[in-house]
Formats: sequence, structure tokens, C-alpha cells
Amino acid sequence: MGDALMSHPVLALSGVSKSFGPIEVLHEIDLSLRAGEVHALIGENGAGKSTTMKILSGYQPATSGNVMLDGTPVRFDSLHEGEAAGVVMIHQEFNLAEQLTVEQNIFLGRELRRGPLLDKARMRRLTRSYLERVKCAVDPDAPVSSLSNSEKQMVEIAKALSRDARVLIMDEPTAVLTTRETAVLMDQVRALREQGTAILFTSHKLDEVAGISDVVTIMRDGRVVHSGPAKEIDEDGMATGMVGRDVSDLYPAKPESGVGEVVLSVQNLTVPGFAENVSFDLRAGEILGLGGLIGAGRTEVMEGLAGLRPASADRITIFGNTVNIRTPADAQRHGLCYLTEDRKLRGLLLGWGMRENLTLQTLDRFGARFIDRKAEEKALDNAIDEFDIRAGRRDVKVGNLSGGNQQKLLLAKVMLSEPRILIVDEPTRGIDIGTKQQIYAFLRDLAAQGVPIIVISSEMPELMGLADRILVMRLGRISGEVTQDAITEDAIVRLSMGLSATSEQSPVSATQGA
Repeated sequence: MGDALMSHPVLALSGVSKSFGPIEVLHEIDLSLRAGEVHALIGENGAGKSTTMKILSGYQPATSGNVMLDGTPVRFDSLHEGEAAGVVMIHQEFNLAEQLTVEQNIFLGRELRRGPLLDKARMRRLTRSYLERVKCAVDPDAPVSSLSNSEKQMVEIAKALSRDARVLIMDEPTAVLTTRETAVLMDQVRALREQGTAILFTSHKLDEVAGISDVVTIMRDGRVVHSGPAKEIDEDGMATGMVGRDVSDLYPAKPESGVGEVVLSVQNLTVPGFAENVSFDLRAGEILGLGGLIGAGRTEVMEGLAGLRPASADRITIFGNTVNIRTPADAQRHGLCYLTEDRKLRGLLLGWGMRENLTLQTLDRFGARFIDRKAEEKALDNAIDEFDIRAGRRDVKVGNLSGGNQQKLLLAKVMLSEPRILIVDEPTRGIDIGTKQQIYAFLRDLAAQGVPIIVISSEMPELMGLADRILVMRLGRISGEVTQDAITEDAIVRLSMGLSATSEQSPVSATQGA
């Protein structure tokens, strides 16, 4: 690491600014990436990290300033030119061809040939070796569309490894990975560092940044506000630098008073192929966490409850009334609303504006035959103000918003339906710590108004910090429950593995399903 810090940069930005029309989003950025060094780039959503990475890798040109390769100014007119120079980027949004196979994606545009024919045997052999490096057991012949999000991310990483990059730029690579997959990725990052690769690493998980980086650069509002050795700044310092305020109280205080009466009761809900005989109650003003390993059936059971996939139940009651939910419209009519974990593919229309996205789910409220545009604009005004949605202009396409602002818009869209029961799935995935704090405060305030909330999350600290009670799923069943002072990481992990909540007989519920 010491040699890396003293070496000349492989790739650097010198006084780089970037404008979109009259709006300048980057202001004279200096950034240096050295061989054998992991350089973490952190900041809130909208701070300018993604634009900086795109300029480094050739996806976008700088408006002013220079991109320097081995000390010489260079201009990458495309990502292909960047890759030809040894600069490879792993995207937060998957850059894979969904209908092609894993193998075809890894070699897309640089297929290996043997004479005039494709050398399929060699590509198959190399594909397997790249997948083995990241411990990904998918079939090379599997269409990418059939893979889970975490499998797609591991394929992206395997594809990048196949490039033999001098500079590897990683944009939120662990956002959709399991703990085990994240550990595998970190091992690969360390191995690449030892081989002399220069690595730019972004993550909103500050423990990852502290554990892997040699240098930390913090951006805020399009400017570099800190850059220096990782050993000289702790996680609290990183968080404060990112948001410009103290975020030590990330989770709002849980209420001391008890919750209200049961408002949702689910008896033996079954989602074919994913979950079986799931039963639970939800009380007014309660935040109920739903934990468990990825693949345990958490998302699928709640999608079944919300009418998003086929499901059956012995009985579902909402506010004392037995209901039959077959479609999302049924759920919404009964006051139950679901916020999807996948804001880009299932939550928002990225090519549309904020107004259209905000009101689409409740369009009937804005006119029967003709849409009341003034009412829509007023609703957008209220959403921007209430949820602190930050956009340079009102007519911006949602795909050009930062991830945090997309998530706040999605939350505003769901809240426009005035839910009486809210289910939120991975509410802060890929979001910076400042926006997390805002969303946590909003959810707690909503619960204080009596609205019960179910939170599905893969982040253990999030579940523990936010939920009043946690149900843990394993293999499609509820394996147990932890409440109040019994909410510990150990208890959740044990229930996820099919064990009792404690090593001794526990006073908390630990129903041994699965």
C-alpha cells in the first residue's frame, strides 16, 4: 500500500468539471488512482460519484479539465476506448444483455475465434473459470434473464475479471449481494490489489469502505470535500463528511408505549414454490421487520399478500374484515400498499418525468376523462417538499435522478395512495446514509400516526434499528420471532439457520418451522 501511495497515478482527473446544459454538476474534481491501491469514492446520492466514474471510464466526456492516463491527457470517446486502454467499469445498474446467455455476455463484442469459427470450447472453459473465481455456480448456458439480481451482479464481476483491467471501477458492487457473496468479492478485490490493479470502489456501506480501502475521497454537491489515507478517518467521520451533518443517531427512537390493536391478520398464506403456511398479525403503529437469508421467501410471501403473484390463504382480515386479494388493485382498495425492492424495473418508468411517475398509480384521482395537470403539478410540489426530492429541474427524466431521489419519489408515489397498511421491501438498498436517515425518520413518523409497516430488509443493522418486532423466515416458512430487548444479531442469524433464537431455551418465540 505504501508503494502504491508513492507511485504515479495510472488514471487521474485534473480539474474536471461537468455541466448538463446550464447546470454544473461537477466542480473542478481532482482524483488519482494508483496501481495496487483501493481508492474509495463515497458521498450521498447526487453528490456526483456516478458522473465522475462515467468520465473516468469513457461513458461521458468532461466539460473542462483533463482525464490523465499514465500522466498524459487522454479522451475516451466511448466505453470501448476506455476498455481498450484497460479501464473497466462494473455498473450498479446491470449492463448485461438479458436474453443472451451468461457465456455470451462475458465475451460479447470480443468473441474468441479459431479460424473463421467461434472457439466455443475455449470460451466455455474460460467462462467456467471466471465464474469459479467468484464462486458463482450458475450455468454458462443460462439466459441472464433467468438469474437473480445477486447472480447477475456476480456475472458482471466475472465479466470484468475477464478483461484483465489495469483500472477497475466498481459502482456499488455489493448492493444486491449476500454476505457470503460480498466476502467472495472482497477476496477478489484484495487479490487484484496485490496484482497491481488500480481499483476505484464506491459503496454506501461504510464498514466495507473502512475494511477494504487505502484512500478515501468524499464528495458532496459535486465537489471533493475530503481526500486522504483511509486510516486517518473513521466511519463516523465519513458519514459526517458525506452529509455535512451529524448522523450518529441514524435510527429514530422506538416508542416506549405499546402498539395498538391487530389491523392485519394472515392465516396460512401460501405462495406456490416460495412460501407455505405463513401466519402472523400486524398491529396499528407497529414496524414489523421481516428477516432471513436471501431466497428464504420474504419478498415472495409479501408479493403474494399484495396480489403481485398467485397465492392462497385460509383467511386474511384487514381491520376486522375478511378480504380476498387477487390483484394489486384489490390490495390497494383495502388500503394495503407495497413498495417494491426493484425501483428501476418494477417501481418507476425511468424514461418518464417525475409528475407522470408520481401520479400513475392514482391517476383516477386526477380526472376521469381528462387529466388535471394543475392538480398533478401541485401533488408533485407537495412530494418534492415532503420527501426532499432533489432534482435540477422538474421535467428531468426519472432515470437521470440519483438512486436516493428515485427511492424518495417511489415512496411519494406509494404514499399518494394513502395506505392504511404499508409494506416496504429493501427500502434503502443502494442509498446513502443521509437519505437512509430521512427514510427511517419518515417511516417512524408514519408508524407514530398509527399506520402499521412491514419492512423487508437484508441489512441486519437496519432491521434491528428500525423494527419493533422481527419475524425470521427460512425455506419459505416463519422460523421464529424476536421482540424488544431480545432483538440481537445472534438471535436473527440463529433463526435464519433453523436454530432456536438462543443457545438455551429462549423466552422469545422461536417456532421451529422449516
